[in-house]
Amino acid sequence: MSMPVVLLWTAFLSFLPISELRGAIPFSIAHGLPWYFAYPFAVVLNALVAPACWIFLSTLHKLFLKMNWYSNFFERFVARARNKLRGNVEKWGWLGIAAFVAIPLPITGAWTGTLGAWMLGLSRKRTCAAVTLGVIAAGAIVTLITVAGIKALDIFTKRMEL
Repeated sequence: MSMPVVLLWTAFLSFLPISELRGAIPFSIAHGLPWYFAYPFAVVLNALVAPACWIFLSTLHKLFLKMNWYSNFFERFVARARNKLRGNVEKWGWLGIAAFVAIPLPITGAWTGTLGAWMLGLSRKRTCAAVTLGVIAAGAIVTLITVAGIKALDIFTKRMEL
């Protein structure tokens, strides 16, 4: 796979709600991007989720709520996000959002963090700061696990030069 294609897929995975950093960083490293480039590239793109999500929620979201399928889906998603985030935010404020986003597990990324912060009434500025802080930490964790996993695998396998 050519490097521009790897970068394009990495960008796509970084911004996709399902994969975010958890998919983008391992993908890019597995396809030849050095970790010291993959990490900041994926982190910057994933941090852009917060302002993009905030813009969507303050504009198009209001129009989409008039559609039943969207309204039903959104209400279910919001209820889950609110339950997961409420304790963290009540306890730690905007740093609770950062801690939530920093955990690199499914449904704990920048999209859910931004939505939760928006629902709980945090300002756009604090939300973006919290999500960025969380994304930096989550990216570091994912990069460390990916690189350590590759190094551990190297102990048991022999790389073949083509």
